[in-house]
Amino acid sequence: MSATAYSWTTLIDVADLAHALARPEWRVVDARATASTALRVVDARYTLADKNAGAAGYAAAHIPGAIHADLESDLSDMRKQGHGRHPLPDSEVFAARLGDWGIGPDTQVVVYDAADGSMAAARLWWLLRLIGHHKVAVLDGGLAAWQAAGHALDATPAAVPALPAYPGRFDMAQVVSVDEVQARLSQTPAWLLDARAGERYRGEVEPLDPVAGHVPGALNRPFGMNLRDGRFRPVQELRAELAPLLSGQAPAQVAVMCGSGVTACHLALAFAHAGMPGLRVFSDSWSGWCSDAGRPVATA
Repeated sequence: MSATAYSWTTLIDVADLAHALARPEWRVVDARATASTALRVVDARYTLADKNAGAAGYAAAHIPGAIHADLESDLSDMRKQGHGRHPLPDSEVFAARLGDWGIGPDTQVVVYDAADGSMAAARLWWLLRLIGHHKVAVLDGGLAAWQAAGHALDATPAAVPALPAYPGRFDMAQVVSVDEVQARLSQTPAWLLDARAGERYRGEVEPLDPVAGHVPGALNRPFGMNLRDGRFRPVQELRAELAPLLSGQAPAQVAVMCGSGVTACHLALAFAHAGMPGLRVFSDSWSGWCSDAGRPVATA
């Protein structure tokens, strides 16, 4: 059978993933593998209410051949203080973890979570792009869509041959810092988009962080507006709604944020899927911003 060159960079649907996994050559992941056939599926399920639920769910059943990535231990560095609830991992540590997972520069990565990609598939999608890896896509509809289509699950932990640490470093120019946000508070609104639900943005409720409200000048675009029945809405619909939010700016001039830098990645993914890639991420997000009582807070 001839080799298949995979190149999915935003979303992949269940049918395409099932077709790829049915091909025998994708499982060849050792030294015999070619760059065009290497495929790695990653289960990134996470639940805010129970940080152990993702690993438990993976152990019980997952897409065959998938490995597991944990939001807190793999996609964050929980030892860092003042950078929100899910601080970015160090570049070197993340590069080593990618090698442990058998992910190299030519690997096609497909990542999924329980359903819509917000916990925490989009986070891994963005981290891979941050380190320079673009052959990564989120499974649209996640594990729920996979099961709804009647595809099998597996409880066997995947064993993959390790590779050297990924040969890349985070491009920190794509990350917005607290200092930059502070310096741009007086700038005309529309450069910073907040992906949290409207009631959290307005400061009406705050179930996770000690302060309610939003960064002054930030505009609200709840990530859930990009979905319909747990899947991303059609490209044309997304583009019609998202393009005006750029206010004529290039995507790289606009940043996204959320509560802890996780669902912000989901909004960045929606822009990329709609043909407007390159939005930067305020990784500390609201939980990092409000950790300093001296920073201004807006409500309503």
